[in-house]
Amino acid sequence: MYNRFKMTEEEYKKAVAQEKKIKDKNVSRRLKVLIMRYEGFKAKEIAEHLDLHRASVSAMCMRYMQEGLEEYARNKYTSHKRLLSVEQETAILEVFFKEAEAGHELTVKEIKAEFDKACGKDTGNAYIYKLLKRHQWRKVMPRLKHPKSADEVVCDTSKKLNKK
Repeated sequence: MYNRFKMTEEEYKKAVAQEKKIKDKNVSRRLKVLIMRYEGFKAKEIAEHLDLHRASVSAMCMRYMQEGLEEYARNKYTSHKRLLSVEQETAILEVFFKEAEAGHELTVKEIKAEFDKACGKDTGNAYIYKLLKRHQWRKVMPRLKHPKSADEVVCDTSKKLNKK
């Protein structure tokens, strides 16, 4: 064990136990770094074994010493930072769903205005597009012309031939 990295045997045992039961691969990798460092491996060896950069190994060890084991092993990175709960989102979209069923054309601008009012702040268009995708909404637009229809040149030629 190196002078700068200090870990008690009790914390080592806790880290080993947590690493065995944890399912998040990122947290598991961070705990493996601590375990290997405690067992006497050098940062370069740990980096090669776990496919990390040597500086990342050192940064992880420093973070552990600053935060402690409980905070270090907690997964802080969660996705879907939602401003409203799923139920609230569904309730707001339900009004727009009824309008769409009636044949009203909806725009993101209208939906965004309603969500801004509900959240009390500007949400941004990207949030609204992600929200619509989350609720399996899709863009449906009427076609301007049939995809298999003839182009204008062919139509004009046909008209000229029919006149003769």
